[in-house]
Amino acid sequence: MNRRKKIYSKLSAKAKKANLRANPKNKPKYISKAERAKLESLDDEDEQRPDIAIQ
Repeated sequence: MNRRKKIYSKLSAKAKKANLRANPKNKPKYISKAERAKLESLDDEDEQRPDIAIQ
């Protein structure tokens, strides 16, 4: 029984990994609330700066 169980678990793990590689997740990476606030403050700061014209 143990031999059969080991073989089955190895084969099912291999099939599961192959399935994960074949179907990658399209979910965007999680960004924490603090990180989002930081990025938003940087964007606001960039908008407030006057642009200097290159002559």
